[in-house]
Amino acid sequence: DLPKAYVFETGRNVWQKKDQWPPADALARRLYFHARRGLTFDPPMEVAGFDEYVSDPQNPTPFFSKPTLDMAREYMDADQRFVEGRPDVLTYETEPLAGDMTIAGPISASLFVSSSGSDSDFDIKLIDVYPQDALGGLSGYEQLVRGEPFRGKFRNSFERPEPFRPDQIQSIHFTMPDVYHCFLKGHRVMVQVQSSWFPLTDRNPQTFTDIPTAKASDFVKATERVYRSKEAPSFIEVNVER
Repeated sequence: DLPKAYVFETGRNVWQKKDQWPPADALARRLYFHARRGLTFDPPMEVAGFDEYVSDPQNPTPFFSKPTLDMAREYMDADQRFVEGRPDVLTYETEPLAGDMTIAGPISASLFVSSSGSDSDFDIKLIDVYPQDALGGLSGYEQLVRGEPFRGKFRNSFERPEPFRPDQIQSIHFTMPDVYHCFLKGHRVMVQVQSSWFPLTDRNPQTFTDIPTAKASDFVKATERVYRSKEAPSFIEVNVER
């Protein structure tokens, strides 16, 4: 008989049979953003803290490291080092893992953000960072595990989009598609936040408008902030197998 779930575990690269999905032994845990690129299971204790970047629709963050005529499937696990140095990408990562860590099921993102514009995207990427001594040409490789865009004006309703109030803190919550991935011992977990992923997603003009009919003058730079304080913690939630 077929199991309830027959899933491929990336990282270990093996097929697994599960009685239910997500697995019964998977425990929800939150990975919080911290200062100096930190990412831990401990909530932040800072009274105030945020990271910021300027998102420019005229220079959007690319989804792939080289020009392509189609949506090359390779982007789904491509090395993300090509954007890590960009000033419009925030990066958070754990220390090297002391043991294997498998996550199973959906990932949820919970961000406290503000924007100087009246609309903005907030795209989240979960990445597996290989150690420097990894073999097979994978030294330092930053493998995309899952990425998902989110258009900020739909933060409260997909039926009733709302503009951002410039520079006022707003909360965003959304669910990313399921994964079944093992971060091996010595690897790091990385999360990147950006406001464009072009041309995988269309550019947000960062002005609250009907995007398909937006004028050139609607496309403006915006300063985006992601907060990481005790009162406004940003995190992703994953289900960790025990």
